[in-house]
Amino acid sequence: MQNFKAGNYVSQGTFNSFIPEVINRNWTLDDMEVIELLSQADRQLGRLDMYSEHTPNIDLFISMHILKEATKSSKIEGTKTNIEEALQDKEEIAEEERDDWEEVQNYIKALNKAIESLDELPLSSRLIRLAHKVLLQGVRGKHKIPGQFRTSQNWIGGASIADATFIPPPHTEVPRLMGDLEKFSHNTEIRLPHLLKIALIHYQFETIHPFLDGNGRVGRLLITLYLVEKGILKKPILYLSDFFERNRQLYYDNLMKVRTTNDIKQWFKFFLVGVIETARGSIETFNNIMKLQKEVDLKIQGLGARTSNARAVVSKLYLRPLINVQKVADLTDLSLPSAYKLVNELEQLGILKEITGAKRGKQYWFEEYINLFK
Repeated sequence: MQNFKAGNYVSQGTFNSFIPEVINRNWTLDDMEVIELLSQADRQLGRLDMYSEHTPNIDLFISMHILKEATKSSKIEGTKTNIEEALQDKEEIAEEERDDWEEVQNYIKALNKAIESLDELPLSSRLIRLAHKVLLQGVRGKHKIPGQFRTSQNWIGGASIADATFIPPPHTEVPRLMGDLEKFSHNTEIRLPHLLKIALIHYQFETIHPFLDGNGRVGRLLITLYLVEKGILKKPILYLSDFFERNRQLYYDNLMKVRTTNDIKQWFKFFLVGVIETARGSIETFNNIMKLQKEVDLKIQGLGARTSNARAVVSKLYLRPLINVQKVADLTDLSLPSAYKLVNELEQLGILKEITGAKRGKQYWFEEYINLFK
């Protein structure tokens, strides 16, 4: 770590681009501050992983974790869609806000597709390009060659390359550097702990900036994919975008500091603090979910013959905490009048909250549950 060199700026005529050093090489961990943070992060991740094994119906709640990640990761890139809006259908979103909404939906699809694909594909350039293709499908970046590494120069910050904050390597370097990143990811002879490996992979990916658009979102998505692929987490339940979004300037500054001063230690520390805080927060969320489940179950037990239908509705709400009467009727095979009655009872119990104020087409939140992710 003490001898770490991030790379060099190389003249490309009218501007200088940064070409990072390869990372697939031997590393020596020799900083006690980083080692101590690493120990804390490993402990918190172990606790979180235990929750994924012992939380009943864990898969019900993963969709909301992914939804939160999608809104936070996209927010870093400037979108304004929040969790409540992301839950709604496209027709319910104002016309001028639909581009942001679609970008969040694409992030959800990209993350789900990438996680599913881990069963058949290793974490690789191929998988990364697949996720990128889904991410940019039909949205504002659709003209920026979705699913393909860039074939031209890009830059970060500034209206033009002349006033850019950072200029990544030339496109001709991208295949070589991404190949090196992929080899590093799977090189079992390198004894660097996994959390530092993925911290380094994330930094390197953002420095290479291999796509014309979507690099930040794909780079953050890589963190969860790596932890699942390596078996550090059995389920995709750790997402750092909320931490990065709350500390956005520090996030950018620490990435840039590596390139300008070779200070990889500060980046490792920031990343590990993010893992520790996020894992603790996720554990608290799971505790609160289980507490809420018990409270809700007690409430609906008093509905007598309608309890089984109420349970079916509530189970659906843990997956997607927004519903209307028609969906309740479809889910339970009840008539519309009976579905209205059930919804009304769930509203009186404080489980559902009507949000539209409309006479027809009313929408209902499972508000207490949504608030656990905000």
